[in-house]
Amino acid sequence: MAVMELKEVWKIYDVGEVKVEALRGVSFGVEDGEYAIIIGPSGSGKSTLLQLLGCLDKPSKGQIYIENVEVSKMKDRELARVRNKKIGFVFQSFNLLPKLSALENVELPLIYAGVPQKKRREIAKEQLELVGLGDRINHRPTQLSGGQQQRVAIARALANDPAFLLADEPTGNLDTKSGEEILQIFRKLNDMGKTLVVVTHDLKMLDEGSKIIRLLDGKIQAIEVNTVGNT
Repeated sequence: MAVMELKEVWKIYDVGEVKVEALRGVSFGVEDGEYAIIIGPSGSGKSTLLQLLGCLDKPSKGQIYIENVEVSKMKDRELARVRNKKIGFVFQSFNLLPKLSALENVELPLIYAGVPQKKRREIAKEQLELVGLGDRINHRPTQLSGGQQQRVAIARALANDPAFLLADEPTGNLDTKSGEEILQIFRKLNDMGKTLVVVTHDLKMLDEGSKIIRLLDGKIQAIEVNTVGNT
C-alpha cells in the first residue's frame, strides 16, 4: 500500500510580479515499509516538497494522498490532525523544548492526541528505550549531546505510531560519529517495518535508502531502487 503519493504536484509562489515555480509536476509514491531518500542540491525544491509532505502547506496544483486519503484540499484544522496522527517529524535542529525533560518532550504529541497521562508515560519510556536513552529520560536537552537530542526527537516522532517518519537533514547538525548512530537507528526502525522519508543534500545518504528520489529544478530527475542500501 502507498503510505504517501503525489500526483502532478506543483507549487507556485508569487514573488512581486514574478511567479516562481518551486515544484513542477512532481509525481511519486512511497510504499509501506520503504526507506525513501529525497536528494537534491540547494534550490532544487526540497524544502518546498518537505513542507507539502509534512502537510505544512498545500500544493498550487495536483493531489497529495496519505494512506489513500487526499490531504491536498484539507482545511488547516484537518491538516493539523493529520500531522499529529500520521506524520512523525525529525528536524535538523531537533526542536526540543529546553525546559522539559526527554520524557516530557516525547510525551508532547501524546498530550495533543489526548492520551491519558499513565499511558503516555509508558509509551514515551518505551520509545526512549528503543533509541537507547532509557537511562536519560529525566535529562533536559542542555544535559544531552547533539546526537542524544536527535534521538529524543526520533522517539518523539515515533510516539503516536505515525504512518511514516519525515526527516529533514537529520544528521546535518551532528558530528560524524553521532550522525552514524542516527543512521543506525533509522536502519533499525526500517528493519522493524517503519516507513522513512528523509530529505537531504548529503550524498552519503544515498547508500541508506531503498528508494532514491532525485530532485532538480523543481522536477523529479530520477527515481532509483537501491538494492544495496538497507541490507
